[in-house]
Amino acid sequence: MKQIYSDIMQFRGTHYDFGFYQGKVLKDSWTVKNREKQWRVRKPRFTVEEQEVREAISRFAPGVWEELLGIRDALGWSMEKVMMEYGGYRNDYKRSGCSIMTGDGYFIRNYDYMPKTYEGRYSLFQPTDQGYGIIGPTQRITGRMDGMNEKGLVMGYNFMHRKRPGDGFICCMIGRLVLESCANVEEAVAMLREIPHRHSFSYTVFDRSNQTYVVEASPRGVEVREADVCTNHFEIMKKENRNHLVDSMKRMDAINYKRNSIQSAEDAFRLMNDTDQGVFSKLYSNWAGTIHTSGYLPKENKAWFALGGDQKPVEFDFSEWLSGKDLEDDKIHGEVDTDIPFVHMGDGAYWSGKK
Repeated sequence: MKQIYSDIMQFRGTHYDFGFYQGKVLKDSWTVKNREKQWRVRKPRFTVEEQEVREAISRFAPGVWEELLGIRDALGWSMEKVMMEYGGYRNDYKRSGCSIMTGDGYFIRNYDYMPKTYEGRYSLFQPTDQGYGIIGPTQRITGRMDGMNEKGLVMGYNFMHRKRPGDGFICCMIGRLVLESCANVEEAVAMLREIPHRHSFSYTVFDRSNQTYVVEASPRGVEVREADVCTNHFEIMKKENRNHLVDSMKRMDAINYKRNSIQSAEDAFRLMNDTDQGVFSKLYSNWAGTIHTSGYLPKENKAWFALGGDQKPVEFDFSEWLSGKDLEDDKIHGEVDTDIPFVHMGDGAYWSGKK
């Protein structure tokens, strides 16, 4: 078992200042050093013009562009490099797993991915210039793979495939833009219909009304359905599905089989996080091992988070934090059953030319 952690990042202020703060934290970090080595094998092909990225982001959440400027100034990088790493527009994205279930007042999600890409950051951001406050883990620094905003909107995404990519945003930036700008599921669905998608993902959105929508999105179209479980296949746009769906169906069946016995958010969290329930995955080398389980209780404005399986979640009272009460802890600790290094914790979280 590997002992791991996520850094808790708390910030109140403008987007630019938040970006500058994050850039200072990133400077000389293992995250940056490992990413530089990753690029030596996986050659970047980034030729998007700055104006195109700025206009694309500013259309949905202009504050995020200011955040990128702050990161640029703190790191002393070119804007092209900042956009390639953290812009989330017309980038590539690797495959992943993930499972989501919702119920009366709760949204629980397993994030299944590869440790070498997991940056170990849990962010609480309260902007003073524009946009909603957000709590949740980050992906590619500016993006969010799941999270909840101050209005009680919750979002999480599930990978489908990377075939035939389009000109658009990758999943984690889409998650950030939705949480930054949308107050409820109706607004989130409307944005997900409008926003350009680079790859094929499902986005599950949930709010204080207890309404859940799964938005099936690809560069070729968007469909919306009501559902309380989502894994890694489309139910409407089935022609977009991968050929191999056994693991996705297995996790969905495990959730649905025990659905009637779930009486509370705590029960749902245990179903997702316990390693013997059939949903938690240990397929880390296949980009599909469960790294964290997130829980969101929008009516209470609380968030749960656990690293690894069979864990008691850490609880965050987002309302208290938004009112000015800082968290005392600076890290969340956990453990995972893998020897694969994590990108933020030390050397070696990169690929050789052979693998």
